[in-house]
Amino acid sequence: MCGIVAYLGSKDAYPILINGLYKLEYRGYDSAGVALIDNKLSVYKTKGKVSKLDKFVEDKNTNGFIGIAHTRWATHGEPNKENAHPHYSMNKKIAIIHNGIIENYPTLKEELKGRGYRFDSETDTEVLANLIEDVMHNESCSLQDAVLIALNQVVGAYALVVISEEEPDMLIAARKGSPMVIGIGDDDYYIASDATPIIEYTKNVVYMNDEEIAILKKGQPLKIKTIANQDKTPYVQELEFNLNTLEKGGYEHFMLKEIYEQPSSIRDSLRGRLRAKEGVVSLGGIVDFEQKIVHANKIIMIACGTSWHACLVGEYLFEDLARIPVEVEYASEFRYRNPIITENDVVIAVSQSGETADTLAAIDLAKEKGATVLGVCNVVGSSISRATHAGSYTHAGPEIGVASTKAFTAQVTVLTMMALRMAQLKGTIPTSRFMQILHEMEAIPDKVEEVLNDGGVAQMIAEKYKDATNFLYLGRGYNFPVALEGALKLKEISYIHAEGYPAAEMKHGPIALIDKNMPVVFIATNNVIYEKVVSNIQEVKARNGKVIAIVTKGDKVVRGLADYVIEIPETEDMLVPLLASIPLQKLAYYIAVMRGCNVDQPRNLAKSVTVE
Repeated sequence: MCGIVAYLGSKDAYPILINGLYKLEYRGYDSAGVALIDNKLSVYKTKGKVSKLDKFVEDKNTNGFIGIAHTRWATHGEPNKENAHPHYSMNKKIAIIHNGIIENYPTLKEELKGRGYRFDSETDTEVLANLIEDVMHNESCSLQDAVLIALNQVVGAYALVVISEEEPDMLIAARKGSPMVIGIGDDDYYIASDATPIIEYTKNVVYMNDEEIAILKKGQPLKIKTIANQDKTPYVQELEFNLNTLEKGGYEHFMLKEIYEQPSSIRDSLRGRLRAKEGVVSLGGIVDFEQKIVHANKIIMIACGTSWHACLVGEYLFEDLARIPVEVEYASEFRYRNPIITENDVVIAVSQSGETADTLAAIDLAKEKGATVLGVCNVVGSSISRATHAGSYTHAGPEIGVASTKAFTAQVTVLTMMALRMAQLKGTIPTSRFMQILHEMEAIPDKVEEVLNDGGVAQMIAEKYKDATNFLYLGRGYNFPVALEGALKLKEISYIHAEGYPAAEMKHGPIALIDKNMPVVFIATNNVIYEKVVSNIQEVKARNGKVIAIVTKGDKVVRGLADYVIEIPETEDMLVPLLASIPLQKLAYYIAVMRGCNVDQPRNLAKSVTVE
C-alpha cells in the first residue's frame, strides 16, 4: 500500500518524481524518499508526508535524469527515516523502492548476514537490495540479470524499481501481486503504482502483469521478460481519463469533491447501459456470461471494506429481483477457509482499485475450483479486470480520497443493473415492474443532486455531534448495508467509534449503550417495514438517546420523534441506498473537518490495500 514513481529520460527527474509523490500520497503517507543519480547515487528520505521530503531536499543536490521515489504505508518496521524507502544496498551502489511483502525475508536476511551484510532498517525491502548486490558480486552479472536471479529466490508480493550507480541509464521494474504501470513518452519512461502521476506526461502506458520484469534503458525500446527469462511483447494502451479529474477543482478536499461528483459518476455508470424508454439493460462486459449467471447454483460476492457493503446491497438485489441465492464474503476470510465452490457457481469480485490483494487471492481460489469469476471495478487495466473471466467497469472516474464515496454508489448502480438484467432473463419480474424500476433508476442522478442540496442540514448536525465518542447506525432491509457504510465512513475519517446494526438487532446488545450522550442514526425511509423502524426509534427515545434520521421527503411520524432529520426524495426501496448513503457521507465529512482530521489521508489508512 505504497506509492511508487520513477523516471528515466532527458528531463530533470526530481520535479517529476516529487510531483508524482504528491499525486500518489493517498496510497501511503508514513514516510517518503527519493533516489537520484548524478554521477553518484544519492538517497534522501524523511519520516512524514511528501511536503516534508520536499523541504528536506531544498539544499541537496537533486540533479539527474534518472530517479526513483516512494511514499510509504508501513508494513515491516515502524514509520521512521531508517525504514523509509528508497533503500540502499550495503555498498550504496544500488537503490530500490518496493510495495508488497517479501514473506521469506527473515531467511534471506540471516543468509546475507552470514555473508557479512549489515542492515540499517527493519524492512524486508533492504534485504532485497542486498540480495541483488550479493548476486551481482557473486555472479559478476548485470543489474538486469541480478534482479532476475534474486526474484527467483523471493517468496511474496512485490512491485519494485531498482537503479544502480554502475548502470546510470537503466531502470529495472518488476511486479508480482502489486500494481505497476509504465508510461512511454517520446524519449523517456515513467513508472508508477497507478496512472495518476503519468497522465500529465503521456497517455501511452503498459500495465505490467504478474512475474514480469521490465528493462527500461535510455534510447532503447521497452523490454519485458518473465522471471523465467522469457521475452514478452509489451501491450501499449491509451489512458482514458483526463488530468483535471485528478485536481480538487475548487473543493477543500478530494472527498468533498467526490461526494459532489456522484450525480455524474452514477450517470456515467448508467450511460449506454440503461435505456428506460426502450426497456433495455445491457452490460456488454458480461453479455457472454449472462446464461451462466442466470443458471448459477449460487452467486458468491467477494470484497473488502466499502465494496463489501456494496455487495450486501447486491445480495438483496439479486435475491429479491432475480431469485438467485447469494453469499457475501470478506475476501480476506474467503481465501483462508475451504469454501464450497462448484463449476456451477458464479463469483463476483468487487473492488474500487481493482488491486486489492485479498480479493485477487480470492479470485485465484475461485478460479482453481472452476467457478466463473466476474469483476466489478473502477480502474481500467487493473489486476482484477485482467484476472477475472469478464466484468463491468463502474466508470466512477479516479477516486483520490481514501474514504470511498462515489465508488460505493457506482458499484451499487452496476450491481443493480446486473440484478435487473438477470431478473429480466429469468422472467422473475413482470415487464411493467421492470420498466417502472428502469425509469426510476434513470431519475436517480437528479435525485442525488437534490440530496446534495440539503441547505446545510448535515453540516448543522455535524456541529452538534462532532465531540461525540460513539455513534450507532441502524437500518433494516436495503438500509442495513447503508447503516454499515455510514458507520464505516465516520470511523475512517473522524476516528469516532461507530457501529452499524440491523435495527431489530439493537435489542440484542447495542441498546445497552444508549443514553443521553449516544447519537443514533436511523435510515428510516418509507418502506414495508417503516412501522418496525418507528418502533425501534421509540425504543431509543425511551432511553434518552439522540436520534438523527434519514427520512423520505414529507415524512411526519419520524420527524415528530427524531431530534434531527435529513430528507431524501421518494424512490424505489431497492434504490434507497443510492440516496441515503449521500447524507451519511456528508455527515462524516463535516464531523471530521470540524475535529481537525485529515479527511483525504486519515491516519493508518491507505487507498489501495495491495498487501495482505
